[in-house]
Amino acid sequence: MKLQVLGREAYAYTGGKAFDAALPCVVFVHGAMSDHGKFVLLARWFAHHGWAVLAPDLPGHMRSAGPALASVEAMADWLLALLDAAGVQQAALAGHSLGSLVALEAAARAPDRATHLVMLGTAVPMPVPTALLDMGLADPHAAIDRVVMLSFSSLAAKPSYPGPGVWLRGAARALMRQVFAQGGHPRLFHTDFNACNAYTGGMDAAARVHCPAHLVLGSRDRMTQPKGAQAVATALKARVHMVPAGHFLMMESPDPTLAAVRSALA
Repeated sequence: MKLQVLGREAYAYTGGKAFDAALPCVVFVHGAMSDHGKFVLLARWFAHHGWAVLAPDLPGHMRSAGPALASVEAMADWLLALLDAAGVQQAALAGHSLGSLVALEAAARAPDRATHLVMLGTAVPMPVPTALLDMGLADPHAAIDRVVMLSFSSLAAKPSYPGPGVWLRGAARALMRQVFAQGGHPRLFHTDFNACNAYTGGMDAAARVHCPAHLVLGSRDRMTQPKGAQAVATALKARVHMVPAGHFLMMESPDPTLAAVRSALA
């Protein structure tokens, strides 16, 4: 589904169903160096079970026109503008990693528009090591490899998405390299990860969120360790769901992740 958002073309995956703004809506926001594909399983399930689904590519990522936005706050404003463009008054906001911060900030900026908040693979704050940011400028492909190495808890996760036996690390690396190439900007890796690192308003945002909140965390996540989500979980009075996975929990542990999000939006 293509939309005009703030004067530029944006793409949102709708889960294989025609988008119907009259249905309850859920928005899935991807993380750094990613696109809507990380949420295909979740998007398809909800689209085929009575929900209107929007899984957008953030600006400068794959099918949405750039430039990439440099801050979580700007991405949150863009996300709310996307809802306007789609004719959606209220929606459940679910995001992974960087996308979880975007969902949090959007829910804080427009508390009456967020019906639910689901933060997957999150930590608040979400610091990124300076060495990784520097690597993202000097050698983005090496930085991508580093992130992929840290984002899975096992060399051979089974069952995994899209099916048992899929080489998860290879698929994740290929997607991130494709996003980087498609974005056409040598600083894209740094822009995305620095947005996570620079976002300091998460706890203040949590205080302004009114809707029910859930956190879905990988028990073996080395990128955003579960202990880093304790403070925001308390501030949001959120229910915490732990799944047996690393940071890319939608790929590594798809069924428990789907069950957790279903529970959150029940």
